[in-house]
Amino acid sequence: MIVDPADVTRYTEAGWWGTHTISDLVREHARTKPDTAAYIEPDRRTTWARYDSEADRVAGALVGAGLSPGDRVAVLLPDSVHFHIALLGTERAGVVAVGIGARAGDAEIAHLVQRTNARALITLAEHRGRDAAEFPAVLAQRGAGIDWHMVLGEDEPRVHRVDADGRTADAAQFERPAPSAYAERALGPNDLWALNSTSGTTGMPKSVTQFQNRWLYFVELARRAGELSESDILFGGVPGPFGFGLWTAHFAPAVLGASTVVLPRFTTESMIDMIEQEQVTVLCCVSTQFRMLLNSPSAESSRLSSLRVMFTGGEAIPYERAVEFERRTGAVVLNFFGSNETGAFSYTTIHDSAEQRFCTGGSLIPEMDVRLFDDDFNDITASGGPGQPGGKGPLTCAGYDNDPGANAQLYTPDGYMLMGDLVTIGEDGYLRLVGRKSDLIIRGGKNISAAEVEAEVETHPAVELVSVVPVADELYGERVCAVVTTHPGAQLELEELTEHLLARGVSKELLPERLLVVPELPRSSGGKIAKAEVRRLVAERLKDEMGSGTR
Repeated sequence: MIVDPADVTRYTEAGWWGTHTISDLVREHARTKPDTAAYIEPDRRTTWARYDSEADRVAGALVGAGLSPGDRVAVLLPDSVHFHIALLGTERAGVVAVGIGARAGDAEIAHLVQRTNARALITLAEHRGRDAAEFPAVLAQRGAGIDWHMVLGEDEPRVHRVDADGRTADAAQFERPAPSAYAERALGPNDLWALNSTSGTTGMPKSVTQFQNRWLYFVELARRAGELSESDILFGGVPGPFGFGLWTAHFAPAVLGASTVVLPRFTTESMIDMIEQEQVTVLCCVSTQFRMLLNSPSAESSRLSSLRVMFTGGEAIPYERAVEFERRTGAVVLNFFGSNETGAFSYTTIHDSAEQRFCTGGSLIPEMDVRLFDDDFNDITASGGPGQPGGKGPLTCAGYDNDPGANAQLYTPDGYMLMGDLVTIGEDGYLRLVGRKSDLIIRGGKNISAAEVEAEVETHPAVELVSVVPVADELYGERVCAVVTTHPGAQLELEELTEHLLARGVSKELLPERLLVVPELPRSSGGKIAKAEVRRLVAERLKDEMGSGTR
């Protein structure tokens, strides 16, 4: 158990935590509705009975291979049913899954494998067009050797022994034990269940300690917020290893017993097709994804009419696009304000007004004891902020794995887990985002919210996606730079953008002073726009301009 026993007692007595696990829930669904679809992909439907039995296969193979309880197993899989089978299988085998984003590069994969001391790697035979048999050698070359490589497919999992140089042997032959033989190894709801990474937008990711009770309670809050039920059809659009992806596509289906659509390879068109085909009622996606949906010529209102709720987050909600989404679909846009580490500090519900849902992070979750802190960690909650939010409660993780330096920055001296944002808390109890502490542009002593500028720039009809970052300036310290992608065939100049923003009544201090149009904005493994990469791109462009004498 990785949670303070006193917290376990208190949170359980309060009814926030329980004693069941995802494994327990899936076993029950496999017993009571074996032929109902648990996961739906464009070319496959996996029933609850199949999900249950496939997870037992994975668990048996891990135990049969000789992995010990508590060993770490890296999971590098697309957002398919295989990812969820692997997580359920590791839970039952009593080993800890290390979730790695499917878009992670070799350096990030090796970093996470080495940092977590993972002994095994689970993949499909092919990973994003690449023969996955290459990975053991690649990892060994980077100092991140593994002992076992498990390959999932339609048949029994194949487990290959890996030597110190990354060479793999033929699939090992061993007798897979029955589930009853290793039932006592299975993880409980407060045990270290998984390690997943931060989104990697600010450098190499850190590993977040995950246990099940925090996400099981998160889903209970989502159930209340959106009045979710077993009859809903969910769409999990967020990559599985990350917090948003875990609760929407791994925990919510098991808690609700609801069928869930997942896409092994995300495209806007396949998302629209599956929403229409499966009559999806609850869409779960980051803001970038629903903006891409609205931008698609295929997103006719009639094709999206089954939707009744959309959970979004991970980025600031663009007000006008959220209004447009609700108008076109009839669905209600909801969000949680939180992070992979903190879970959530506040949330919106279907009973909130449009202004509350689009312009706030929602009402505070009382049991999370949310406070506001200044730069010296003084409690400034009474002032309403702005301040850095921190909280203690049943939704927080247990810190970063084996990373004292990062944990020292994650907590206040008195133990409140922090988010890297600046927010206010109104007298109405609603939290409002000002910006990320690292996402503020300070121009001539004036703090400018990059998120606020992004929301305005995105209203220009030529703009598809935008990321706003600072550029260094001798006089003012920093100036505002907008990096955008445009719709096919569209062009945009800074003068035209400025005229558009002024016509909207945007304050001059929010006007971008530089504009960079690029073919594509870089993304992190979690699917968000990677701000660190955007800043690097801008810095390189400025360096090139200086070298050529361009101003």
